[in-house]
Amino acid sequence: MLQPISFETEKLRVHSFRTSDVENYKQLALEVLPILSDPFTLRFVPEKRLNNIEAAEDYIKTMFINHHVGRNHLHFIFSKDMDRVIGIVDLIAPKVVEEHYQLPEYPYFIEFYLLEMLSGRLVMTELLPEIIKEVQRQGIEKIAAVVNRQNKAAIKVLQRSGFQLQASFDIIQDLYLVSVSEPNP
Repeated sequence: MLQPISFETEKLRVHSFRTSDVENYKQLALEVLPILSDPFTLRFVPEKRLNNIEAAEDYIKTMFINHHVGRNHLHFIFSKDMDRVIGIVDLIAPKVVEEHYQLPEYPYFIEFYLLEMLSGRLVMTELLPEIIKEVQRQGIEKIAAVVNRQNKAAIKVLQRSGFQLQASFDIIQDLYLVSVSEPNP
């Protein structure tokens, strides 16, 4: 089972749930709500939209429980300069992927979301290779992502991190895969 990932760069910190997050889940929900309610951020996945603070609080509670039972591992991207969460990365366990999709194999899946104001600033281009390295250290061999074909920015981020197009996923999305057992470019 995947263990939480935690690392820092000069300006950012990536971490999973901490003890203080459990106690301050309402503050965390306030920071996640702008990310998961922003039309720009969610233009390719509107079904992920949170409509109010109650939904954000429920989301945090659910993700915390899912984290502890190994269903998925939500990680927060924290800006040291802004002193707040600016994005999230979700690593979804193969057993959850298998519940929702029919695929030839079931690797971990990754999803990531950033505040709109950080779009184009290469935040995920900087962080995603590090996340992949951390997953690799834990012996996870493959990570997949499903991306809307129109989401050119996400496709670039994935490709820069070593993901390769594997197949059409459905009529609007493609499946990308990185084998983390091999060095990334």
